[in-house]
Amino acid sequence: MTYREPMTWKPMALALETDRLTLRLRDERDAGWYRELVGERGTETITLEEATARLARFRDLGTEIGIGALTIQRRAEGDAIGYCALVVGRCSLDEPELAYELLQRFHGHGYATEAAQALVAAAAATGRRRLWSTVRSWNTASLRVLEKLGFHRDHVDTDDLGEIVYLVRDLQAPPVGPHPNPLAASASRPSPAPGMRGPTPGHVPDLRPRTAPRRSP
Repeated sequence: MTYREPMTWKPMALALETDRLTLRLRDERDAGWYRELVGERGTETITLEEATARLARFRDLGTEIGIGALTIQRRAEGDAIGYCALVVGRCSLDEPELAYELLQRFHGHGYATEAAQALVAAAAATGRRRLWSTVRSWNTASLRVLEKLGFHRDHVDTDDLGEIVYLVRDLQAPPVGPHPNPLAASASRPSPAPGMRGPTPGHVPDLRPRTAPRRSP
């Protein structure tokens, strides 16, 4: 999809509700569970101070570019269980990635699907026309979630860690699942976000963004 002139998108809603969940802006108050989540990835261990500083940077970047990460909280229990986000990632500000990550003890309850449904609708409300997600080929659980959300496989690329599956969803298509209740709103060929290098698009009619290194938000 090619945009003939620069696009101005509405900011992503920073507060959403679903039947079981509340999504709110992720910030420094989330350092405790975020540190635990980073540790569960098995690639690094960070201190509470490092987690706090990292979250502040992510929050500031999200405020600047109009998309970012929302903390997922269970409405009944009031506890934080992970995050769901729109990020530039391996794609672009015009066509961002959907990303989500939950603490392991909350897997298997449908929370990721429920939160991601809300964020897909929030992405469409910004005026964007297409949304991507990239997942390691071994991550069958995430691939199932994305298929439930109406994403389909576009192509597979590789990096030093193995295969990366690129999935795409047309945001003009009918929504999948229940609509979220937005509580507040704050704010093709991809164009890079401020301060972030976007991928170079392939030749027409190849609609694939190229692989670029990405850190989980």
